[in-house]
Amino acid sequence: MNLVGEIPVAAPRAAVFAALKNAPFFASLVEGVHDLVEIDATHSQAIFETRIAYMRFRFKVNVAMTRISEPDEIEARIEGTPLGLVGRLTASARTRLSDAAGETLIRYEIEATLTGKLGSIGEPVLKAKARTMEKQFAERLRAAFAAGG
Repeated sequence: MNLVGEIPVAAPRAAVFAALKNAPFFASLVEGVHDLVEIDATHSQAIFETRIAYMRFRFKVNVAMTRISEPDEIEARIEGTPLGLVGRLTASARTRLSDAAGETLIRYEIEATLTGKLGSIGEPVLKAKARTMEKQFAERLRAAFAAGG
């Protein structure tokens, strides 16, 4: 499953970059993420819980920032193991930041693979859930900067 999108944020690029690189801040923007543990500056673990269609899923997730080019680009690798189910979530994400009309434009690409019961749900359902999560993430990010974050 491929996801591509853009999020404009009314804040300087360096501030947005620093926020996205900060694991606790980033995790606070994603509904269902809790019990975050920072292993080091580029590795973290968390629990991610979500509901897709009629099923509830709980993952142990490992995130590794594989490339950081300040203040332009962050690449990450995400691996998740569902708790209580057989399967796996793997994803790679590339985020590029640029200046645009006094704002920062975040462009992202996510390539995700799901196996097991979650993978059997179907791409249209998963993409709909991902778009809902994207909208909520963008709203929370903009609100954090509007509040002086």
